Amino acid sequence: MPARFILRSILVLLTAIGLALGFAMPLLGHAAWQDRTWAAFAIPVLIALVYDIAVSLRRGEVGLDIVAGLSMVAAIVVGEELAAVVVALMYAGGQFLEAFAERHARREMTALLARVPRTAIRHRADGLEEVALDLIVPGDRLLVRQGDVIPTDGVVASALAVLDQSALTGEPIPVQRHAGDEVMSGSTNAGEAFDLIVSQRAAESTYAGIVRLIDGAQRSKAPMSRLADRFAMVFLAITVLIAAVAWFFTGDPVRAVAVLVIATPCPLILGVPVAIVSGLSRAARNGILIKGGKAIEALARVDSLVLDKTGTLTDGRAKVVAIDVSSGADPADVLRFAASLDQASKHIIAQTIVGEAQSRRLKLAIPSDVVETPGEGVTGVVEGRSVAVGGIRFVMSKLPKGAEHLHQPTRALGAVVVAVAVDGRLAGEIRLADELRSGTQALLDRLRTLGVQRIVLATGDRREVADAVTAGLGIDAVRSGLTPDQKVLVVLSERKNGSVMMVGDGVNDAPALAAADVGVAMGARGTAASAEAADVVILVDHLDRIVPAMEIARRSRFIALEGVFAGMGLSVIGMVAAALGYLTPVQGALIQELIDVAVILNALRALRGGKPS
Repeated sequence: MPARFILRSILVLLTAIGLALGFAMPLLGHAAWQDRTWAAFAIPVLIALVYDIAVSLRRGEVGLDIVAGLSMVAAIVVGEELAAVVVALMYAGGQFLEAFAERHARREMTALLARVPRTAIRHRADGLEEVALDLIVPGDRLLVRQGDVIPTDGVVASALAVLDQSALTGEPIPVQRHAGDEVMSGSTNAGEAFDLIVSQRAAESTYAGIVRLIDGAQRSKAPMSRLADRFAMVFLAITVLIAAVAWFFTGDPVRAVAVLVIATPCPLILGVPVAIVSGLSRAARNGILIKGGKAIEALARVDSLVLDKTGTLTDGRAKVVAIDVSSGADPADVLRFAASLDQASKHIIAQTIVGEAQSRRLKLAIPSDVVETPGEGVTGVVEGRSVAVGGIRFVMSKLPKGAEHLHQPTRALGAVVVAVAVDGRLAGEIRLADELRSGTQALLDRLRTLGVQRIVLATGDRREVADAVTAGLGIDAVRSGLTPDQKVLVVLSERKNGSVMMVGDGVNDAPALAAADVGVAMGARGTAASAEAADVVILVDHLDRIVPAMEIARRSRFIALEGVFAGMGLSVIGMVAAALGYLTPVQGALIQELIDVAVILNALRALRGGKPS
């Protein structure tokens, strides 16, 4: 449990006990200790407050904490200890709420970090051993199992490796790497287990380099103050002026203390965090994890949107988009023969074809005499007929010389074609592609109505593929063939147009997510690196959740601002009344409590539905 959260919890508990104990002192026969008790239990909060003020001032920041500190010190000095402890409780309560929100958001991240490789399987003379990544050195031979994330850069030592590099490059279709080919850390083994000869230490690998980019981007990210602190200077000046005028003209320091007490910005210290925490809670119920108050404030003020392609704008998974057949052949039969044979293969494309056939409720036969050439294709017998399924070259090599290709229309850019031959004749071709998510156009239109002025696609994919995917979407700019550091530059260049939101899901998106004013990660199937770097994580695989995320953020921010202005207005009225002598410090503290309750009840509206005003 973070030390900051523990400290805030202790301070709230102490001041609550001190307030109650002070009221109990006369009943216990120790009335003389009442004021001392309240002062004693206010001092720990005052010490913590002074420390926070000193840290803020060293950073060149002036916050509302100064008003709370002045009122507590002044109340103790003039003997208004009850007012001091009430202010202390309200301040500690607001700090606790902020710490609670941050802790809650971070706790939800633990399940998303499971994908990060922390160990590797290394060959040794007498077998295999699992070792920590920092023990791996160049020259080690590792076993990379199916589904494993490659822990460091290296060279393929087996005949073939089938890798899913979508998290790094944005290409949704697995690639083949043969013996002697280099592979990047962060890729996922989508085929059979293979051996890898390590060429870089884990700390020097591609994956580690991207992590360093994330750290650098986060450090360079423009800091954003808490919403309440933006009103600190004006409110502080008004408070000091009214208190000074009251003391100067009346010569009564108690009036100045009453002004400071009622000016203590509890509606800001409490109301804003409650509205923000309520918004975070409502977002979580919608499958949206927003990491704290600064993130929800940034999400409410987005001007430009930078989108990744694979897994974000598109589904990130190959799907069957067309089946082209020879004359007289039935597309359903071609798919059924291919899927029946592919049941014997673990290749990701084969599994996709089987899944498509099952979704169409086709009855699949049990194949026999199956022979698979890894990464190329598979042959066998289905219902007594010889079938070959795989790449064009592989299938054509199984046919008699002179066999003709199908006359095909222009194939979609980025598509994969799987040929199917039955009884020595090319029966058809199954085309698979990573398609645009359904409802994308409506989503982009809705985002523009929410204030997004500019939408940019930033992808590691080829330009022609990116152009084909975005055709007709009305995207303002397309940036293709980008490396992770180039994506960061795209985000930084968009800042001239206002606050930037970046949406992505891969390792290659993580640095850009960290650099953006608000980074949004597709966490359902995205990488842990992107989820860790982002400010917002969409926990379900629905891009359209960005809309309710922005609506919730805008509504929460509006309600928080509503509480700020209402609370400040009422506090100014109370300060004037205190300056004129109509309110004592304790009465001011009680009235401030009523204002607090009203502001908090208003802030809780962020838990309920309704669109932002």
